[in-house]
Amino acid sequence: MLLPLIRQTGTLIKRYKRFLADIALADGTELTVHCPNSGAMRGCSAPGSPVVISKSDNPKRKYAWTLEMVQENGVWIGVNTGMANKLVHEALQNRIIDVFDPIISIQPEIKVSDKSRLDFLLQTQGGPVFVEVKNCSLVEEGKAMFPDAVTTRGTRHLHELAQLLDQRTRAAVLFCVQRSDGRCFAPARHIDPLHAETLVEVQQQGVEVLAYRAKVSPEEVRITSPLEICPIYQQELQKQ
Repeated sequence: MLLPLIRQTGTLIKRYKRFLADIALADGTELTVHCPNSGAMRGCSAPGSPVVISKSDNPKRKYAWTLEMVQENGVWIGVNTGMANKLVHEALQNRIIDVFDPIISIQPEIKVSDKSRLDFLLQTQGGPVFVEVKNCSLVEEGKAMFPDAVTTRGTRHLHELAQLLDQRTRAAVLFCVQRSDGRCFAPARHIDPLHAETLVEVQQQGVEVLAYRAKVSPEEVRITSPLEICPIYQQELQKQ
């Protein structure tokens, strides 16, 4: 998926109030941009980091520019969580994500309760599949990890996926890893132990846990390949 044509590189001054960041351009201009990431952005929000920002053509936006990616230790990291669903939709259509039966239709934003929606309902030749997508931007000790902050919403989504399972219906949580330096995926138990425990619980009930790596560059972001589940997490599953 190509980034918007109007984009610039710059340097991160600071990220603050969760949804704002100040950026310095090469000519010295400073911009306040929208930061579309409600997480902690642990490991990808250090002042002085190179960034890529894009400009919206929506004249009603208060902040025209959006923070798209941050570079840490030479690795570009996609921090725009809104990209994850677009990337997964594209990869499903192109069969890069090819773990489900042949897909007949893809329906986004499925209401499953009074308080919640899940990201996709796939109608496949084998039956319906509910998919919840989570953006992963954290890598520690070579492991891509989610979440980077406590997520009650993410834990609730896991329970909802499990409740939707039946003989014909599949359910999956898909972690979209928008960086290239993670060797495998594991839940961030040290950050949110309840989410990690719930992930183990629902996987044993039949919810599929998937992780896919995206190639991230200043010109393009796209899902390229599956990412294996870390052996330490597999061992945790076997102990239960």
